[in-house]
Amino acid sequence: MAPILEVRDLRVEFDTSDGVVHAVDGVSYAVERSRALGIVGESGSGKSVSSLTVMGLTRFEGARISGEVLFEGRDLLSLPDDDMRRVRGDDIAMIFQDPLSSLHPFYRVGDQLAEAVRAHRDVSRHEAANRAVELLDMVDIPEPRDRARSYPHEFSGGMRQRAMIAMALANDPKVLIADEPTTALDVTVQAQILELIRRLQRELDTAVVMITHDLGVIAETVDDVAVMYAGRIVERASTDTLFRTPEHPYTWGLLGSIPRLDQPRDAPLVPISGTPPSLIARPSGCHFHPRCPYVREAHRRDDPRLEPVPGDPGHEVACLLPTQTRRLIWTELQAGIEPETARRAVEAGEGRP
Repeated sequence: MAPILEVRDLRVEFDTSDGVVHAVDGVSYAVERSRALGIVGESGSGKSVSSLTVMGLTRFEGARISGEVLFEGRDLLSLPDDDMRRVRGDDIAMIFQDPLSSLHPFYRVGDQLAEAVRAHRDVSRHEAANRAVELLDMVDIPEPRDRARSYPHEFSGGMRQRAMIAMALANDPKVLIADEPTTALDVTVQAQILELIRRLQRELDTAVVMITHDLGVIAETVDDVAVMYAGRIVERASTDTLFRTPEHPYTWGLLGSIPRLDQPRDAPLVPISGTPPSLIARPSGCHFHPRCPYVREAHRRDDPRLEPVPGDPGHEVACLLPTQTRRLIWTELQAGIEPETARRAVEAGEGRP
């Protein structure tokens, strides 16, 4: 099946007083209709900027954008602003990270939903108001006709997020981008929101791009995963493959930092050492090398690119470690061996096959 959305070699740079911010550096991915792609990484990895660029929301002075964003074969980056506004919110919609700041505090929720409908559909105010009530009911808000007359501050955090989802779905988009849709929600409400997105995806046959830093969210909601670091995709695979046989040290670190139920309650969390790099002054060679426990001297000079993983169709990784070495290290890590111990064992040729 041909992808409904395809991003090719997308690059986004911002001029600042401190220098050029390389926010997105050669990102490529594709999403098919009815499937979900997860983009995961730490804050500052370029996840949100890449999707805001797809929506045409980074077109301002000081921004340099190149590459292609193909929606049903049409390059969105080349569209005039007026044409892009017709696509945004109609064919491609976005659930933003903070619903409280995304919803206008002075207008009733139902009026804001009705406005989203009338911006793209030639309908009367009455029809738009009825559609707003229908949307609130679709996202499981109780007493939707009464709640449509409420202001955003009268909604709970979970209800505001549901209202944002309703607004994104107002015109039955073909692609839905969800930017950290469960941020600041408690675990129970988070599970409800994720289940809601999955259900609506099935019912509306929508392609979904899920942006998150939480691999738990990724495991529950998407078919394929792209791991981003320092503005680049460093690993791409199906969800099952990524959790079963990850190939990049950064992905290992993300997986290792998740609390596990099979560990004692007082077991310490294992964070990734160091901090994400500056996107103005990025490290030479492999951008992850200052934080990588398995770094070699050549990694400080050579710049890896995404390459297919031998024997694993659809799996790509940008890592300079040999494939066999990566698999030995992952075997050691699965056995509960500390990264530093695994590194020494592999270097000494003692890694278990």
